[in-house]
Amino acid sequence: MKRLILACTLAAGCGSAVAAAGCPPYVKRTPGGDYTSAEDREGLSVVEQFHFSRAVETLTQGMTGSLGADISYTLEHFPNHHRALASMAKLGLRLKSAQPPGARYTVSCFFERAIAFAPQDVTARMVFGNYLLATGQDAPALEQLDAASRMAPDQATIQYNLGLMYVKKKEYEKASAHAQKAYALGFPLPGLKNKLKAAGKWREPPPSPAPAAVDAAAAEPAAPAVPPAEKPSGE
Repeated sequence: MKRLILACTLAAGCGSAVAAAGCPPYVKRTPGGDYTSAEDREGLSVVEQFHFSRAVETLTQGMTGSLGADISYTLEHFPNHHRALASMAKLGLRLKSAQPPGARYTVSCFFERAIAFAPQDVTARMVFGNYLLATGQDAPALEQLDAASRMAPDQATIQYNLGLMYVKKKEYEKASAHAQKAYALGFPLPGLKNKLKAAGKWREPPPSPAPAAVDAAAAEPAAPAVPPAEKPSGE
C-alpha cells in the first residue's frame, strides 16, 4: 500500500487510489492555509514557534517529539509550506522510508495534498519533482517538473533539473535546450553541462551580439551581477 501511495501522482485516476490508501485532502485549519498567502501566513509563526524550528528544518532534533511528527504537524496546518515539504522529503530519503516515524501520511501524500490545495504553487511542484527523481520515479517527476516549467519558464533551477531528467532519458536535444536556458538564466552549477559534454552533446551558446557604441562619458556604470534566487540543486 505504501508503494501505491509513493508512486501515485496527480494524474487522472490517481485521486481515488490516494484517498482509498489513507491520504485525505487537506481541510483548512486556523491557523493554517496557503503558505504563499499573506493573509493565511498571519498564523504561521504560531505553528513554526512550537513545531518548525531551525533544528527541525535541518533534521537535527524534534521540538515536541520525533522529527516526522513536528514536520507533519506543520504540513497539516500549511500543506504547501515549502521548507517543511523539503524537510519531509529529506527525512524520507535519509531514513529510506516512504512514511517517516511520527508522520501522519507518506512523503508523497503530503505533496499530493499540497498540490491539490494549491495547484499553482510552482515551488511545491518543483520540490516534489526533485523528490520523485531522488526515489527513481522518473515519469511522475517529469510530469511535475514539466508542469512547473510551464507555470514558471524563467526559473533556472526548474530548467536545470529538467535538463538532468532528459540526460538520464538520453533525450539530448531536449536536455541541451533546457541546459542552455538554465545557464542563460544564471544557474551556477556545471553538472548538467558536464554530463552533456561527456555524452558529446554540449554546444557552446552563440556569442551575444556586440553592444551598440555609446558615448563613454554618458554611459552609466553597469550594475553588479545578481546571483540566482533559487537554492541550487545538488548536481
